Amino acid sequence: MLLTTEVLFHFQRCRRRAFLDSFGDTNQRDPEPEFLLKLQKDSRAHRQATVATMTYCQPNFSPGDWAAGAAATLELMRLGVERIYMGVLAASGPEGFTLVSCPDLLVKQPGESAFGDWLYVPADIRLGRRPKLDYQIMAAFHAFVLESVQEASPPTAALLLREKGTYWVNLATRLPQMQQLVRECAEMLHRHSEPEVFISRHPCSLCHWVSSCSSIARANKHLSLLPGVTHSRYEKLQALNLTSVEALAGAEPEVLEQMPEFAGGVAQQVVLQAQAALQNRALSKIETAPIAGTFPTAPVEFYFDIEAQPELDLVFLHGVLEIDRHANTERFHPLLAKQPSDEGAIWEKFLDVVWAHPDAPVFHFCDYEVQTVKQLAKRYGTPAHLWLPLLSRFVDLHEWVTRTAVLPVDSYALKSIARWLGFQWRAGAANGGHCVVWYDQWLETGNPFFLEAILSYNEDDCRATHLVKDWLASFLLGVGTEG
Repeated sequence: MLLTTEVLFHFQRCRRRAFLDSFGDTNQRDPEPEFLLKLQKDSRAHRQATVATMTYCQPNFSPGDWAAGAAATLELMRLGVERIYMGVLAASGPEGFTLVSCPDLLVKQPGESAFGDWLYVPADIRLGRRPKLDYQIMAAFHAFVLESVQEASPPTAALLLREKGTYWVNLATRLPQMQQLVRECAEMLHRHSEPEVFISRHPCSLCHWVSSCSSIARANKHLSLLPGVTHSRYEKLQALNLTSVEALAGAEPEVLEQMPEFAGGVAQQVVLQAQAALQNRALSKIETAPIAGTFPTAPVEFYFDIEAQPELDLVFLHGVLEIDRHANTERFHPLLAKQPSDEGAIWEKFLDVVWAHPDAPVFHFCDYEVQTVKQLAKRYGTPAHLWLPLLSRFVDLHEWVTRTAVLPVDSYALKSIARWLGFQWRAGAANGGHCVVWYDQWLETGNPFFLEAILSYNEDDCRATHLVKDWLASFLLGVGTEG
């Protein structure tokens, strides 16, 4: 049986993903998310652009035939070629597994190996800007398998990072971590030990098993669906036999607070979170009314949401929903850059819109919009009087919600909260990643369908923000009435 780079990569992020990829029912797999497909496409393009400046040899073998790939790569190593691109390395591993490693590059260096007075070091070309731990672990895996193939330890392994250049991996630190992962992964696969479901927001969102795992988690009311219950905290709760929503809802926060994982108010938060889930209602985190009187409200209010393309360092849409309560009107301002060169123009239009009502609060969700306004002001040399006073008008609804309420939701993201309140996006399961993909497709094809999809999605984001604001205002008023 094979233990490949891909299997180990997924194992370190989610053990269940590695198991299901090996033994799961493929009929239960979701289609690959569009944003993930875009990332994979961008990664391939970046790899090809990087090696285009190099001289290299590439082993010739049929795709998927790892044994032929390993033999062809070994032959190139024996010949002492300077660089090998997309090679395959294979060696014996634990539990009878064959370890198969596929480094992007094998680079020849002076040294002693089975081939003569040279050896190879592995290098991976990464689209990311940072040397993430999982990248380093994979580089260590390449080095480990390579040592067996060339009968000599590579002195290092490299990550070729976008913009940051070469990062040299500390193998003395990473090899033991990687070897432990290999042993655990091989044992899990050998024994067919299916890991427990655990829902983690970011890695799960890009996984093709997310629907299957989520349905199991919801059926079992798994604690990982509660915001704040991380892997490490869940392990502590298991040790205390607090493995159900009912048990956690009845727990004493003082008991949990004795553990570092639950310090700093986390114990109280997760217990309240379980109580909110059990009762299926919002709970207040404030005991008196004054905060309700400080929550902004005005005759005219703006609801603001940005769409951006990180790879292009481009803000291509400022969506602004204008609510005039006196006139009982609503107007959505879709300030869209049809070309990247239009970014500055839509920034100026945004300022015009929000300064048409100088006293109107600007509601948004999380701090991305505020940080982006600061960034654009600097980028375009905007006079201070046009943007600095604007910052005091921004109202972060995410901060307000998490500071004042505990909700029966699986995350405090806008979509989770708004859907709990009954809001539905016209684009169904779409997210900000889809907008990035759609904008790229617009630039490639000129098909207006993609712009219409972006505008529809962004307007729904703004209207969802409006709904959350109105609900929160009512909730806080109710707290004041109770007080």
